Amino acid sequence: MEKCLRVVKLRGSEKGFTLVELLIVVAIIAILAAIAIPQFSKYRTRAYITEINSDAKNAYTAAQAYLTDNPGEVVNTLEKLKTGGYSKSTNVSWVGGTMTLNGGFFELKTVAARITNNNALVHANGKINQAVQ
Repeated sequence: MEKCLRVVKLRGSEKGFTLVELLIVVAIIAILAAIAIPQFSKYRTRAYITEINSDAKNAYTAAQAYLTDNPGEVVNTLEKLKTGGYSKSTNVSWVGGTMTLNGGFFELKTVAARITNNNALVHANGKINQAVQ
């Protein structure tokens, strides 16, 4: 009989979490994750949009520098932009187009963003059609 009482006393003094307490903690973590993950995705998308728009402005400046040094040339490759001082971001790529001192345009795009318009169009007059969400 004494052995049975000892076992009951030992089990009663054990410390730990009940299944209900653990389920409540898991539910709270799930709710926080459901809120945080979409917000994180929005922040990433905004960062990609900012990246392509910033690259478009830098590319325009590099194109103007290249065309000032080489007035008879046409900017139609990424290498010519690099000659003008352009340093592209990792996720940005050249789409196409031509630009001279008198007119034209070229287009850059980001491959990382999941947005409807991930291209930025750079015009010779300085106007930039920016990527939007």
